Amino acid sequence: MMSGSTSCSNIPHTFSGLKPNGHQVSGGGSSDKACYFQMPLHYPRYRKADYETMPEWKLDCLLSQYGLPVTGDVNQKRKFAMGAFLWPSQNE
Repeated sequence: MMSGSTSCSNIPHTFSGLKPNGHQVSGGGSSDKACYFQMPLHYPRYRKADYETMPEWKLDCLLSQYGLPVTGDVNQKRKFAMGAFLWPSQNE
């Protein structure tokens, strides 16, 4: 766990050409670069209570890692993350 940091540096993106948001850019030096999304290997395993107390910077990192929009206030981000990552039975 990162204490006091607002960086997403713990996201595994060390492969050449792979950006932190999972978008892969390929192509030589041309201006016609192809961009596609690479799904992270693991599905988030947080509970509803985790999302309800998760700091905004961590929500931002999680959403951007999966290529999801990082807009709105912290409550909107929490609601979006819970809708995207929790199974219906976990959302009760």
